[in-house]
Amino acid sequence: MMGSVSIDYSLPVLWHCFTRFIQGKKHTAELEHFRFHLEANLRTLEQELNNQTYKHGTYRSFSVNDTKSRDIAVASIRDRFVHRLLYEYLVTVYDKTFLYDVWSCRKEKGLLGAIERTQYFLTQNRNGYFWRGDVQKFFDSVNQRTLLALANRRIEDPKALWLLKEVIASYRGNDSARFERERERLVLGRGIAIGNVTSQIFANIYMHEFDRYAVHTLRSKHYLRYGDDFMLFTDDRDAAIEYRERAEEFLREKLSLHLHSRNDVIFPCMKGAKFLGCWLYPQKRHLQARVWHRALRRVNKRNIASYNGLIHAHSDRDSMHHFDWHVLDCFELNSPGT
Repeated sequence: MMGSVSIDYSLPVLWHCFTRFIQGKKHTAELEHFRFHLEANLRTLEQELNNQTYKHGTYRSFSVNDTKSRDIAVASIRDRFVHRLLYEYLVTVYDKTFLYDVWSCRKEKGLLGAIERTQYFLTQNRNGYFWRGDVQKFFDSVNQRTLLALANRRIEDPKALWLLKEVIASYRGNDSARFERERERLVLGRGIAIGNVTSQIFANIYMHEFDRYAVHTLRSKHYLRYGDDFMLFTDDRDAAIEYRERAEEFLREKLSLHLHSRNDVIFPCMKGAKFLGCWLYPQKRHLQARVWHRALRRVNKRNIASYNGLIHAHSDRDSMHHFDWHVLDCFELNSPGT
């Protein structure tokens, strides 16, 4: 059964996993071709996964620019389906082990919950300080060998560990020639692909070591993480400085990660925090200007519900009124007959 200690590659499990995999997917030619030959594709994968002969293919790479430039690597539909199969297994094994205040890529968590929790911590520590940090080029910096070693601590099923190594070792950044040279030997290097669904839980598995260090060793008064962005709360500035020094050493020595200097700040809680696209204060919060303008630029009929929730949760009455009128303009401009 999916999610058990041993991973299940049987045909019924693959079939049910595929029904979840296609939910929300765009109807591309590649996906439709895979679906047209679905039974044959799933039977082939069942055999290859059970015989451990499955080989991950290469990636298609492109860059996107939002608040910063990101290199996205996208696998084939066949490989992305295998990623989803592995992801669901790993979620079942790991999610219950993560700390409560890890908010990224988890059921019933998410960005809005992280923002509200951060504001609650600011309120609880209104006379204290926070240290806010994030990791520089996190996805490019993950040591694949360390990631696999961390997985070995909890996963005992050799079939799951084999697939895990195959997926981890499949990514070589933009160096496709290196991928072809090292594919057969499954040489582990550095980096995980942002475009893979498995990268979400890989990030939480990797940063779980830091989560435990922050809570159980540093004994931070409060701690929260979303992705590679995190905040620690203390009673005074000196304690925050000490936490930063010790945490920076831990990240560097144990996880081969480095702090982003621009987002490495210590500040009084009463002054508010710039975190997760918002300005947060003990009694109020609002979106950063860049997030507000991006929402106005990108809103359309398909994503209106998501942006509406974001704007109405973090804006004042005038801003919400402005957004509502902007949405009406968008609908009128795109309506038939105009």
